[in-house]
Amino acid sequence: MEKKSFAFLAHRVELNDFIVWINHQTLLAATWRFLVTIFDWRILLRKVIGQPIVDAVFISNMRDETDRHRYLGLWRPKDGHFNGPRYWINGVAGRTRALDIITEDLATNEGREKAKRYFINATCWAKNNGAKVILLAASTKRLFGEEADQLKNLFPDLIFTIGDNGTFLLLREETLRALKNAGLKPGHCRIAVLGPYGFLGEMIVKALVEKGYDVIGAGSNISALERIAEKYGISICQTFTEIGKVEAVVACTHSSRIRLNAENVELIRKPDKKLLVVDVAEPSNLTYREFQKCKEVVIRQDAGNAYSSNLKYVLGMISYRMFRLTQGVTFGCFAEALSIASDIKKGKEVEA
Repeated sequence: MEKKSFAFLAHRVELNDFIVWINHQTLLAATWRFLVTIFDWRILLRKVIGQPIVDAVFISNMRDETDRHRYLGLWRPKDGHFNGPRYWINGVAGRTRALDIITEDLATNEGREKAKRYFINATCWAKNNGAKVILLAASTKRLFGEEADQLKNLFPDLIFTIGDNGTFLLLREETLRALKNAGLKPGHCRIAVLGPYGFLGEMIVKALVEKGYDVIGAGSNISALERIAEKYGISICQTFTEIGKVEAVVACTHSSRIRLNAENVELIRKPDKKLLVVDVAEPSNLTYREFQKCKEVVIRQDAGNAYSSNLKYVLGMISYRMFRLTQGVTFGCFAEALSIASDIKKGKEVEA
């Protein structure tokens, strides 16, 4: 009886600690949202002179439960969306409108349908607050698929983008620079592209092949792999055991079916050589935890992000660190949306 009592007491202590932690997270999240609103003084100026409060809105799911705890705690937005980090650059106002959806939710039909409802709600909010450009960010890029015309019909005055052009331009330049800095020259090395059949994956395959690199594409979708192999003349495979040895990896997917970890790194890394990993996936393909296990033999570089000294986060360091970024840095797709909004403000013609 005494042992059971101690066990029950220990369980209650653990539960109480968890409740305290959750309440603490909720308070921190609410405090951040409040302070961002208070310190966004440029919005107050816009309201005074009658300008819209946003120019571009980035509608995005959250990456994982860490994001959910960080931004929401226990609170749940009634319409399924809420304010995330806010940007200002050269007079253009960008706003993240995050959905109460994490990447994992989008793997189910129920989660995708809920995400679509929340996305339309968020787009209504954006339009009502003056936005001209809407970015389908993170895993919402392919959310509507063949139903994409639904958005155009509902919001004919808005410009929608998935931001892949901006992300690819950054990815291409960063990949080629990383290869050059690592001394990996065409004809003398082999590169694996993970997820070569998505937009970014296919475009980086094309760029590498045109430069003369030996490329192998790896992914779980065999029919899509075969299409890429036929189109670009590259080798393909479905598992890390089939890849063989490579000098570099460009990761364009976060699919669990073709995800790097410490064990897989050893499978494909050449003996006595470090493996260069250029990771554009969001969430990352090679996670921080796995990278820590193999960091002695891996050179890892995030890719697809843009930098400008003029880019300002409201609440500065707190906000960009919550977004897991650094000062002046944002995602390439966000940068594309901000660029489109800037052109519109300058009176330039932009195709919808």
